[in-house]
Amino acid sequence: MSSERPYRLAVIVASTREGRFGPTVANWLALQTAQRDDVETDVIDLAHHPLPVSLSRDPGPEDAAALAAVTPRLAEADAFIVITPEYNHSYPASLKQLIDWHYTQWQAKPVAFVSYGGLSGGLRAVEHLRPVFSELHAVTIRETVSFHSPWGKLDDSGRHLDEAAGQSAAGAAKVLLDQLAWWALALREARAARPYGA
Repeated sequence: MSSERPYRLAVIVASTREGRFGPTVANWLALQTAQRDDVETDVIDLAHHPLPVSLSRDPGPEDAAALAAVTPRLAEADAFIVITPEYNHSYPASLKQLIDWHYTQWQAKPVAFVSYGGLSGGLRAVEHLRPVFSELHAVTIRETVSFHSPWGKLDDSGRHLDEAAGQSAAGAAKVLLDQLAWWALALREARAARPYGA
């Protein structure tokens, strides 16, 4: 692992739906990041941080307080992993709210995706997210991890019940996290040397 200072990773759990599977996937990801010394992780679970529905350039006190619980954490992050399900061939409204309330917090930073869903494993949601983050001047990581019909295949702690499937998923996570680390460190260094101008 790199001897550089660890990069700050914000893991965004996008689903707020009752009975959601997102926390299980977040637990699985935590098992993967715990094996690395190049990353410090901050989990932002949108079910615990509901954001205002109406966008405003001048939010009132209540809306500002809700944003204050999330915005600084996005700003401090060097990279992001979005954990998203697929709803109707796309991603949750809660995630779009988070994205649209923020702008500079995403700029010149890498974004990776871990998705889950039915036969597509949430990959259609990921493909919808790529151009959105491109518009925000973020860099999306090519590699993804996707869980296809994962219900009943992982325990609540995020461990695979099938050892071979668990090893395969861990291998995919390593590739994703290796790429994300490269971009996170390279772009952190670039932002420090030369402020990004959108």
